[in-house]
Amino acid sequence: MTPQDITKLIVRTSMKDRAAFDLLYRQTSAKLFGVCLRVLNDRGDAEDALQEVFVKIWTKADRFAVSDLSPISWLVAIARNHAIDRIRARRKPAADIDAALDVADPAPGPEALVVAGGESERIHHCLDELEKERAAAVRGAYLKGESYAELAERHGVPLNTMRTWLRRSLLKLRECLER
Repeated sequence: MTPQDITKLIVRTSMKDRAAFDLLYRQTSAKLFGVCLRVLNDRGDAEDALQEVFVKIWTKADRFAVSDLSPISWLVAIARNHAIDRIRARRKPAADIDAALDVADPAPGPEALVVAGGESERIHHCLDELEKERAAAVRGAYLKGESYAELAERHGVPLNTMRTWLRRSLLKLRECLER
């Protein structure tokens, strides 16, 4: 089929000639399907896109400008653009910049930092009120993550004694912090 024949079919399709549209489909669908398949890389998507492309051709045939250019270029452009639009539609939309205002910063704010700094000072002051060995055991267990067994070995006391030291030290810390 010559380019002039395809041009005539497009013009007749613009006048809603179903027979011309059927012939146009039979003559160009393989090429347009190839274009859709190449862009989409999925046979099912390409088949759906081809159907939508021919719906566009049916509704937009009156926009075709007869010229010396190849009419198949116009059809390929419709198919290619439609396939690209399908790819773009699959993507998640970019978040609106205003949505970023609703994202909470996990870091503490200035007020929380000041409060935490004050609490830290109070805890260190209360730790200083404990006996030196017991304060070191509390720091080792709760600030450095050392096990009770490691602390007992380092301080040269039985494991149950270390547990008692830590429990009594935590009670004294609580009393100090409640003052």
